[in-house]
Amino acid sequence: MDETTTNGFLIEVTIAGFTFDPVNRSPILILKDSSGSKMIPIWIGVVEALAIANELEKDRVVSARPMTHDLFCDCLAELGTTIDRVEIVDLKENTYYATLHLVSRTGMHLVDARPSDAIALALRTGAKIHISSQVMEKSQRIDMTAQPVISSDLDRWTDLLDSLAPEDFGKYKM
Repeated sequence: MDETTTNGFLIEVTIAGFTFDPVNRSPILILKDSSGSKMIPIWIGVVEALAIANELEKDRVVSARPMTHDLFCDCLAELGTTIDRVEIVDLKENTYYATLHLVSRTGMHLVDARPSDAIALALRTGAKIHISSQVMEKSQRIDMTAQPVISSDLDRWTDLLDSLAPEDFGKYKM
């Protein structure tokens, strides 16, 4: 049986891929449940999309210095803290909310996080990603016939992000 949360039952999700919002050209992260029958879109920033894409392709992308999410994971490890799981716990006015479940020597700690950051951290630590059943119900369903960029096709995504100039990042509100 699924674990419970204050917002219903938890549903484990994985990353199905990315697509772009054609109106505002924002990256959209597509999450799917284990059966693949339910998918939800989460609009995220370009920087967070790059952090997630880089981790999905970590055997091909090497950074000379730790990126922000890597630094956070290193700090957690140094403090003897692990990420037990990530939960997407609410959806208000088209904004998703997530919680990191951290385990330390002193017990369980819940930390509010943006879903994109929480997912980037979960990928780096192997933590499970969950969404409450109520949030899944509240979220808009995407057109199942749409073709998101799947993980095995991240070359196009990486090429697009690599082609962005530093001044392009100022165009996107985070």
